[in-house]
Amino acid sequence: MIKKTLACALVSLISTLTLANVDTVKANLSKQHPKLKIENIQTTEMKGIYSGSMDGQVVYLGEDAQHILVGSMFRLTDQKNLTKDLMLKQNSIDWKKLPFQDAIKTVRGNGKRQIAIFSDPNCPYCKQLETEISKLNNVTIYTFIYPIKSQSVAVSKQVFCEKDPALAWSNLISKGIQPAANKSCANPIERNLSLGQTLDLSGTPALIFSNGFKVMGARPAPGN
Repeated sequence: MIKKTLACALVSLISTLTLANVDTVKANLSKQHPKLKIENIQTTEMKGIYSGSMDGQVVYLGEDAQHILVGSMFRLTDQKNLTKDLMLKQNSIDWKKLPFQDAIKTVRGNGKRQIAIFSDPNCPYCKQLETEISKLNNVTIYTFIYPIKSQSVAVSKQVFCEKDPALAWSNLISKGIQPAANKSCANPIERNLSLGQTLDLSGTPALIFSNGFKVMGARPAPGN
């Protein structure tokens, strides 16, 4: 009983010290570099080095928050890339929990591969991504219209008032053809905006793959 009590106390002490060290890093960072936004600060396997996320990438810093390292951390015993695992963890969501009923669904070929896109009709990078996505085959695309630009909200809602919202969206994003104005209908735009905030999507385009991995920005299309 005494051994069990001591073991519990030791675990509690280690947890407290770990938290204190992370809090120290956060405090030093806030005091010395208040404009620097580094999130998800946590301990690593390397003593005195902490990981965090900044601008979508993993960074490392010491407890004094005086230096930042960018690159991959490998564990030499098995040559495991710890940074890669951390990146996947920090940038992943539960694919099955996405409200696909609020997205425009497009199926090409057998539709075997799946991808979700958050896109603003007035975002030039979204238009660029649309060009790349058009090169894909055997894919199901779920497009969540995500109008983070104020001038995009009204036209995004009007897309869903058209007889074929998928065609209306394609015409809007690819050709600049706007849907008929002054229409009012049920649409998921407000829900999509709330969803994007929940997923921490601060910009567009954003891509989410079926494994849950999230990527910000336009990307070239992989092989068909």
